[in-house]
Amino acid sequence: ILEALADGVVDEPETVKRYLNTAQRDVRSLSALIDDLFQMAQLNAGGFQLDLEDSSLADLVSDTLESFTELAARQNLTLSGSVDPNLDPVHMDTRRIGRVLNNLIGNAIRHTPAHGEVKVTAWQTNSGVEVTVTDTGEGIRADDLPHIFDGFYRGEKSRSRATGGAGLGLAISRGIVQAHGGEIEVESEVGKGSRFTFHLPNQTL
Repeated sequence: ILEALADGVVDEPETVKRYLNTAQRDVRSLSALIDDLFQMAQLNAGGFQLDLEDSSLADLVSDTLESFTELAARQNLTLSGSVDPNLDPVHMDTRRIGRVLNNLIGNAIRHTPAHGEVKVTAWQTNSGVEVTVTDTGEGIRADDLPHIFDGFYRGEKSRSRATGGAGLGLAISRGIVQAHGGEIEVESEVGKGSRFTFHLPNQTL
């Protein structure tokens, strides 16, 4: 596309605009992929440093849901959240946990058909904090479940090139949660939906 523009092969204003928009979209995708690869390299090398602080998980959940409101509306999905009012403050890397929420909610919306539901719930447990992202989407095949958090893994239903991504989002999410001393898991049934849950233990609070 850029070669066509640079060589003057395309000069009609509307076509030029369309080409530029396409190039901009692809550059953003490449930039996101490079960021994912860099984070995976840090995680694999043990050089992943957290910026921990006392922060509001309730606000983070609310802000993340707000960022997906328009997309959910366009896809005719119900998007909701519920947070234990006594949960905050949480000692965490706010930006990184925000990334986990963004990945999980984004995946849920991507794989849930119209008139479906995506819900986020966060509450305090005896051992720490637990957050779930539940959807009524297509679900994940049993054969894919053991590999869903592996880097670059894209199951037939769970992650495919057609729906975007390089199969790194869930691997990065697991790395971030584990860096906090927690764990992430998934339950799913094809045709009924999925439920992703991550735990942050008390010692990180």
